[in-house]
Amino acid sequence: MVGVPGRPALREPQLPTLADTDDDLEHEALFRRLRFAGRDLSGQEADVVEFDQCRFERTSLAATVLDQPRFTDCVADQGDWANSRFNKPTMLRVRLADVRLTGAQWAAGTLREVTFADCRANLVAFRFTSFAHVRFVDCNLSGADFTNADLRRAEFVGCDLTGAQLSNANCAGTRFAACDLAGLGGVTSLAGSTISAPDLAALSHTFAAALGITIEASSH
Repeated sequence: MVGVPGRPALREPQLPTLADTDDDLEHEALFRRLRFAGRDLSGQEADVVEFDQCRFERTSLAATVLDQPRFTDCVADQGDWANSRFNKPTMLRVRLADVRLTGAQWAAGTLREVTFADCRANLVAFRFTSFAHVRFVDCNLSGADFTNADLRRAEFVGCDLTGAQLSNANCAGTRFAACDLAGLGGVTSLAGSTISAPDLAALSHTFAAALGITIEASSH
């Protein structure tokens, strides 16, 4: 993957030849070098489950509840993970592409070298989550909740962040490019971030509202 100037290139997940599995989720289970293809794992619950070098293809984790799950060198394509609840998730070298994450709640997690591409993640909640070398590309993040998140090494490219919440988030070093930031909450948390010029222009009304500034239409 091509790196962004000043940022190291993300390492992609490393996947060997995988065996198909029809296993359900279990407490403290270890899933290694497996392929979940077309599986319905929705609504299941498991604690301290670990996925190592796994691929999820068209697999549903909708409304699935996982406590302290760990994903290492994993790929997810075209799945439905909407309304999933992951408490303290850990993700290392993970790529999610075209995955539905609407209403998912991933709290107090640690995400490192993770890419979200073309994901529908409106109303997702990443409260108190740490992002290290994480990229969101062409994602719908409208209404997303990043309250108290550490976004210092996160990057958003071509994303819809309308109405997203950044209250008390640390964005010193975060990069936003070609994103819709209208109605962003907690705009003062953007201190130290990098924002492309067109994005900043669209933010003017949001900044004005946060600072109590009245914008008067020109009479000329």
